[in-house]
Amino acid sequence: MQAQLGASKPLMKQLWRKIVAAKIAMQGSLLAARGIEGTEAFPLIARRVSSGDKENLEAQAARRYWPLLMGARFRRDRDSGGVNGLLNYGYAVMRATCARAVVAAGLHPTLGIQHSNRGNAFALADDLVEPFRPLVDALAETMAREGIEVLDPAMKRRFARLIAFDLRIAGEASPVSVAAARLALSLARAFETGRAELALFDPPTAMEWDAAGRIDDGNP
Repeated sequence: MQAQLGASKPLMKQLWRKIVAAKIAMQGSLLAARGIEGTEAFPLIARRVSSGDKENLEAQAARRYWPLLMGARFRRDRDSGGVNGLLNYGYAVMRATCARAVVAAGLHPTLGIQHSNRGNAFALADDLVEPFRPLVDALAETMAREGIEVLDPAMKRRFARLIAFDLRIAGEASPVSVAAARLALSLARAFETGRAELALFDPPTAMEWDAAGRIDDGNP
């Protein structure tokens, strides 16, 4: 935690660059797996992310991403219901997973890399959750195609099961919960060493994305 408090601004900016690039790569991978046209730009955008994402490529990618994934009429609105409500719940599940990982790694959850709202007790979890968000998007988009827009207990269980979905880190499969723990531990090491090295996972294959979208509620 002392190393976290003393982390330099250049290190924080490099860490944020890697997180944003990983998120954009995940978004592009999901779109490509869905066979959606216009996804070629995402790997290029991910590679162009600079220190601290000063060009705000995260937002630029989002403006392309949501219409391609959810349709031209979709607007991401945290205060809306329907598909937005599904996304909100799924993100909350992922955020809680990252929050547990942050605390277990001995990091202070209120001290974010990019998120810095003093009223946010889990700002660091909001940073680390970013690359995991497209997993929620994949499931929510599948639910939308199934005509599901109501968040009932069965749908909540489907999102909860996402934390057991396997991701690949350096060729080794780890469930989301373990991937979050490994990411948080690598962040702790980065603070200690001053090197912006993070244990980020590879984007899923097309078959793996399909499996993420087909997660059921676990009931027979």
